[in-house]
Amino acid sequence: MVFQTRSKPPSNLSKFIKKHPSAFGVPFILVMVAASFGLSTITQTRYDMQDQKVKQVTKEQELKLDRNRKKFDIREEYFRLTAAADEDWEPKRIQRPKGVPEWGMPPPEPPSQAEESSK
Repeated sequence: MVFQTRSKPPSNLSKFIKKHPSAFGVPFILVMVAASFGLSTITQTRYDMQDQKVKQVTKEQELKLDRNRKKFDIREEYFRLTAAADEDWEPKRIQRPKGVPEWGMPPPEPPSQAEESSK
């Protein structure tokens, strides 16, 4: 059995593209060029913003503010703050209870082993 091929009749659009291939290519290239120009302005704005930040830093360097600055160390700040807290208090004497000598009471002597066994 032999199958017969039936070709589909070409559409008007395919006929037009076969006769004029630039009808598809030229608009595509125009869109690509327009997108390139649009993206270049957006990219330029981004770099201008970064450039302004860098100029602000260079103004500080012109004023020589960064020469006198000390590098920040978190450990040094911690020790400085704890030392300052230790210096803020003054020792004050309180009155002792009656019957307690000035230097306090001696610690109680531990019970001997003979006393423990008798209990």
